[in-house]
Amino acid sequence: MDLGLADAATVVVGGSRGMGLAAARCLADEGARVAVVGRSRDALDVAVADLKNRGSPEAVGLAADIADPGQVDDAFADLGRRWGGELNVLVNTVGPGAAGTFEDLTDEQWRQAVEDGAMGMVRCVRAALPLLRKAQWARIVNFSAHSTQRQSVMLPAYTAAKSMVTSVSKNLSLLLAKDEILVNVVSPGSIASESLVGWAKSVGVDGGDPYALMDAIAEHFGHPAHLPRAGLPEEIGPVVAFLASRRNSYMTGANINVDGGSDFT
Repeated sequence: MDLGLADAATVVVGGSRGMGLAAARCLADEGARVAVVGRSRDALDVAVADLKNRGSPEAVGLAADIADPGQVDDAFADLGRRWGGELNVLVNTVGPGAAGTFEDLTDEQWRQAVEDGAMGMVRCVRAALPLLRKAQWARIVNFSAHSTQRQSVMLPAYTAAKSMVTSVSKNLSLLLAKDEILVNVVSPGSIASESLVGWAKSVGVDGGDPYALMDAIAEHFGHPAHLPRAGLPEEIGPVVAFLASRRNSYMTGANINVDGGSDFT
């Protein structure tokens, strides 16, 4: 299926690794121009080389800390200059958060969860909107989490931040409907991300085995899925690519679960 992404101007925040890189790769495979935003120049350079090889010769890496509004504004201004002042697609994938029960988390950990999990998205959307509004068509895809629908006592701050992402995205879908800018949310479940695999190793589990990883998640966080394994980052990318594409012409304000069925258990 041709998604209509050829030569589209796209940016993936957090696109240098994990689910963000998986999404960026799918966009590149469709012939889009892909920019990835992240803090590590080395990781960005590796990702850009990969994206160029996959079909995005104009791929670019923009080094920015999305906790800094000035760096966010500068990154999108740079992108606007590079690509003629228009942007078709914004994907926001970042959002780690500290684990711990309600009693254990400090004020600083709560504040940092909101900063990492939600405010970076807010800043990036705000900076991108002038570019998105100038484009003939535009899409925003934000990452939330399945824990907003199926709570874990170990993730109250992270989940609260991701609930903010979901709520703000729904509000944006209403606000931007008049501009025909479609805004949707992807809620990954237990995906074998770099951070989750690292956590598994810290508790003595082979994080490279998606079945063992799911067993550990069920034991420590209470998040089993219908499928007996954790998901893989590359299983997120095609969902993002469709939501970001011209083929998605009438879906907005939706929250799409990619979680192995865990919200139904």
